[in-house]
Amino acid sequence: MFNALNGLGGAGQLDPRTTSDANTSLYLAFAVCSILGGGLVNVAGVRYTTAAACLAYALYTGSYIYYNNTGYGAFTIAAGAVLGIGAGILWTAQGVIMVSYPSENEKGKFIALFFVIFNMGGLLGGVLPFAINYSRSGALTDSVYVLFVILECAGSVVALLLVPPTSVVRNDGSHATIRQSSSARQETLEVVKLFRNRWMLLLLPMSFSSNFFYGYCFSAYNGALFTLRTRGFNNLLYWSASILSSFALYLLLDYSRWTRRGRGVFSVAAIFITSNAVWACTLVVQLRYTRGGELTDYPGGQIDFLDHGRAAGPIALYFFMGMVDSWYQNICYWVIGTLTCDAFITARYIGFFKGVQSAGAAVAWQLVARNVPFMNQLVANWVLLLVSLPTMAYVVMHIEERALDDRLMYLSPRVNKSYVTDDSFVGLSGAAKRTPLGSII
Repeated sequence: MFNALNGLGGAGQLDPRTTSDANTSLYLAFAVCSILGGGLVNVAGVRYTTAAACLAYALYTGSYIYYNNTGYGAFTIAAGAVLGIGAGILWTAQGVIMVSYPSENEKGKFIALFFVIFNMGGLLGGVLPFAINYSRSGALTDSVYVLFVILECAGSVVALLLVPPTSVVRNDGSHATIRQSSSARQETLEVVKLFRNRWMLLLLPMSFSSNFFYGYCFSAYNGALFTLRTRGFNNLLYWSASILSSFALYLLLDYSRWTRRGRGVFSVAAIFITSNAVWACTLVVQLRYTRGGELTDYPGGQIDFLDHGRAAGPIALYFFMGMVDSWYQNICYWVIGTLTCDAFITARYIGFFKGVQSAGAAVAWQLVARNVPFMNQLVANWVLLLVSLPTMAYVVMHIEERALDDRLMYLSPRVNKSYVTDDSFVGLSGAAKRTPLGSII
């Protein structure tokens, strides 16, 4: 639902400045709380942290009802900061479930399944405003926001049904974690160690850029070029493309006849080609306008989807933006999933990833809020992509094949010794207890 609102450009508001400022406060809080989120989820568990975090989304969406009726954005900006706290925790918990619950040969499927469900929310969020605002223009009506709030509250209730990682047994008989619990002190120490972990540092560009492009795509492109109802229509296409491409990539990432390294290299190569092609086409469109909204200087003014001659190309391009977005997000999680199969370590890795990702998003949304020229935003996005792919490829090239063992969860390609704590093997029996530490480093 949150993606659906942002995808409309300014969350469906006439003046996107409030949404951009709210997104900045959101992602700043998100960045901090994500890094700490791994420890919080490990201590408090995925069930209650997720349920509580979902309510922050409802608060944020509800704040637009207040904004719609008063025109004051302070509450929405504050709600954005609250949402950042909740989102940092929720996305960490979600990452743990998505990456550490499945067995090694099912991770691509679980990642794709999540993004299909996730993007269905965006798809539904595109249908609602498109139908409600088909014959009108202006800001979204209160009824749209109320529907979103109801759906987000329902998500909080459903989250209470989640199974904790300590109770998860995979299809191959292995467990999602070898620990039963963790302490606040231990989690604090482990989070600090992330800042000198080789793999996390190499993935910094990937993490920073992975949500950076949303500011440009949602506001400088969709929000600037198209009429309100067409933005909703574009969302249908964007999230449909994300759903279809997630499924296609999962078939590759779980293709057992290829090595994990081979699957990873091919996926990164595909992202390099398609992403650069999309940004090149976007540059062609961007050269035709410098401002958006009703005062856009795009030839012919704002684009409506019924104006087929003018709309076909830009709308098709937005569809392909959704495709490469999905591929990039999927491969990010898959790469992190190759570093460990333990749920507790995954929580810290995902938290670090989401923290850096949110810092990048905060910068991107401030570029939108400060009216940085659209062309400068496009160039920044393209440069970040070109910087992130080589380091991602380097990590992928060092992926090693590791046979799953339900008693030994440290399956990382060269796990750093600093991440193996004294209690890592508590509760192990038989051969696992006798496995020398050096043999898995």
